Amino acid sequence: MRFRRVLSTALLLLGVAAAPAVADSSPSPSPSGDDSAPTRAGTSFRTATEIGQGSRATASGSAGDYLYWSFPADAGQRPTVKATVKLPQASTRGASETWQVDVYDGLRRRQACQYGAQTRTAAQDTATVELSCTLRTVRAWSETWADDPLPGTYYIRLTATGLPASELGLPVGAEVKVDSKDIGGAAAVDGSLGKPLVPGIATSAKKSDSGSGSSKTALSSIEPDDGWTSGWWSDRWVWTAIGGILAALAGIGGYALTRGSGRPSRVPPGI
Repeated sequence: MRFRRVLSTALLLLGVAAAPAVADSSPSPSPSGDDSAPTRAGTSFRTATEIGQGSRATASGSAGDYLYWSFPADAGQRPTVKATVKLPQASTRGASETWQVDVYDGLRRRQACQYGAQTRTAAQDTATVELSCTLRTVRAWSETWADDPLPGTYYIRLTATGLPASELGLPVGAEVKVDSKDIGGAAAVDGSLGKPLVPGIATSAKKSDSGSGSSKTALSSIEPDDGWTSGWWSDRWVWTAIGGILAALAGIGGYALTRGSGRPSRVPPGI
């Protein structure tokens, strides 16, 4: 009876410990929280258009231009960038076109794609080109010499490569979307950044309606809904607690099986 009570209590504690992991695995809403999608792209890192994960952004440009967007990615996430390019009419193009999407981290280091079609060549009669790039899982901490993806702002750069001069400037349309898969404790590390790698506050000269002047402009204001975690919590803590509870149950069960009924065995008379 005592063993059953101990087992019931341990199972109850196991359910309480696993509850945060189940709640944490549910998808979070889009950080943007806004139905209006951006309709333009930046032309450099500093002017990159900010988009939230799960939202689409569109832009019009010219063949040969660099189109930039930025998005936030936190520890434990594995972002996937998808881009669709609407090419000019086939009659205006003389040959095939090669398009490429690159992703850079907050230190402007180009991040390798774990998988996906990062570069594609479209034939002359092709109307659209679809590109994708799935990054490695964002780590909460890394060595200074490593190029691991870290929490912060990431930049998307979309452009055509090797275009002939006759096709430069032709109108194109672009659409990008960023989604992430939450990897969780499987990618957890012991350590965290002091701050996420996001652009700070820069002073830029602007002309106001009444004249010239300078004002402070935030280069990056977008972040995840629940803020930057920087790896302080992961479901690895939950599974560690579950392992400890199971080990305790195994010890209690082994003790109950080996100690017997607790009563001394009867000794036959005459011995």
